[in-house]
Amino acid sequence: MSSTFDVWAPRAESLTLVVEGARHPMTQGEGGWWRPVEEPATSEDVSYGYLVDGSDTPVPDPRSRRQPEGVHKLSQTFDPAAHAWQDEGWQSPGLNGGVIYEMHLGTFTPEGTLDAAIGKLDHLVDLGVQYVELLPVNAFNGTHNWGYDGVLWYAVQETYGGPAAYQRFVDAAHQKGLGVIQDVVYNHLGPSGNYLGLFGPYLTEGMSNTWGDSLNLDGPQSDEVRNYVLENLLMWFTDYHVDGLRLDAVHALHDERAVHILEELGARTDACAAELGKPLFLIAESDLNNPRLIQSREVGGYGLAGQWSDDFHHAVHVNLTGETEGYYLDFNSVGALAKVLGKGFFHNGTYSSFRERHHGREIDPVRVTPLQLVVCTQNHDQIGNRAAGDRISATLNPAQLAQAAVLNILGPFTPMLFMGEEYGASTPWPFFTSHPEPELGKATAEGRLKEFERMGWRPEDVPNPQDPETFASAKLDWNELGQGHHADLFSTYRDLIHLRRSRPELRDADFGSVSVEFDEDDRWIVLHRGSTAVLLNLSDRMVSVPVGGVDAEVLLATVEGVGLLADTVQLPAHASLVLSLAAA
Repeated sequence: MSSTFDVWAPRAESLTLVVEGARHPMTQGEGGWWRPVEEPATSEDVSYGYLVDGSDTPVPDPRSRRQPEGVHKLSQTFDPAAHAWQDEGWQSPGLNGGVIYEMHLGTFTPEGTLDAAIGKLDHLVDLGVQYVELLPVNAFNGTHNWGYDGVLWYAVQETYGGPAAYQRFVDAAHQKGLGVIQDVVYNHLGPSGNYLGLFGPYLTEGMSNTWGDSLNLDGPQSDEVRNYVLENLLMWFTDYHVDGLRLDAVHALHDERAVHILEELGARTDACAAELGKPLFLIAESDLNNPRLIQSREVGGYGLAGQWSDDFHHAVHVNLTGETEGYYLDFNSVGALAKVLGKGFFHNGTYSSFRERHHGREIDPVRVTPLQLVVCTQNHDQIGNRAAGDRISATLNPAQLAQAAVLNILGPFTPMLFMGEEYGASTPWPFFTSHPEPELGKATAEGRLKEFERMGWRPEDVPNPQDPETFASAKLDWNELGQGHHADLFSTYRDLIHLRRSRPELRDADFGSVSVEFDEDDRWIVLHRGSTAVLLNLSDRMVSVPVGGVDAEVLLATVEGVGLLADTVQLPAHASLVLSLAAA
């Protein structure tokens, strides 16, 4: 019979459990698992930790559910069954093309907590989104962070409210008809508070990715490391009623086993969904442009429900902003946008000038649907990884911001918004940290400066991630929502989402339902979805767009001055127009 305090620690030569200050000897059993010689008597939640190899300083449980005093201090037990769920009426639609709203809890509200975010759920219901996607909430060092420096994957960050608040948030969202997707990071751990190496070979030393040592998924003693990941995945579905997970940067998962960890994650998710009797899904963030991730396991795929397509973001961004530096260069044409809309990927086996090699693979429309591709025009990476953390609202006019919304929401894929995008938030979202260790904080700030100095940025224009003002600047200003062009843009987003939900052809799960026309010289593009036509003028002058001999009903126009003629449409600069077409 397992104990609450059992721990996998094959590297430890001795292990002592500390519960509320009392020491309890442990003994090693089969497979490197240690358990208390005698189970400590506990009647309520207790603080505990482990003394490894004679140390006098206890370290947290690798599967800690709570870290009330931070990731360097004692763990605390938590009973997930104590919450009385009230979400019986929630029916998840699965990943079906409903709009996703990406949220960072620390900057979504002034308070930066899960309970405060509950107070804003009515805003999301009014907007019409289907899912809230929370950036990582697992425990990290410090008081605020992007979320990608987590070190204890089973614990919900205490400054957000901890695990009980997380259950309240999901319960409240479900009762309002909103699903919840949790962003999880299985490819690396943060730079401070990671004690896993004391217990076992969780990481593969010397095999690093962009953010540090890679997870040991295929080396010696990796079976329990994989179980650590798989059981964490199941925790979100069973203990927290989460509907889906977004898997961070899966291209950084190094796994040479015959059954890849992604395939195993997909199979476990499907088995859990069958057991619970409700849809559950996984969405991979991948830089590979490899449709194998979302093809079924029956045809050799990994069987994930969805994956990101960054190519969509790049094509929209270039055509609206004109930026062509770095990886944006290949997308500098209306034709690139047209290809992404029709094919899903731009780089589907084509040469990537940024990578200096061919990249990607073509999507088989028989095996993959467009709704399996999650796309956006802004997200935490594409904003936060800019030197100043500036949104596109800092450079585009209201009509162009509306075009970004039209392409995203009425396109053939599953749209995702980044918080505040729906009203053109003027607040930036720069990279921010709160490392308490002076040396780590200094190294983080200096590394950020060096990164952007190589790109020509002046040091004074790059916010210091350790400065509390950098974090404060990222918090949404909700007063903007009802003001001027912000209110107009919010109304546009709401109308577009209503159109998407009310016209089935805009959620058609078939690449064959998508056709695109465009003119590279005049810079217009028309996206056809059944009887719905989405027209955009990407230029700064009036253009004439042919529509053929049809009767047209205007469903939405983002600027004034549109002219409907017999077989053409006069579109003003940066105009977007949605038409319902019927044969004349």
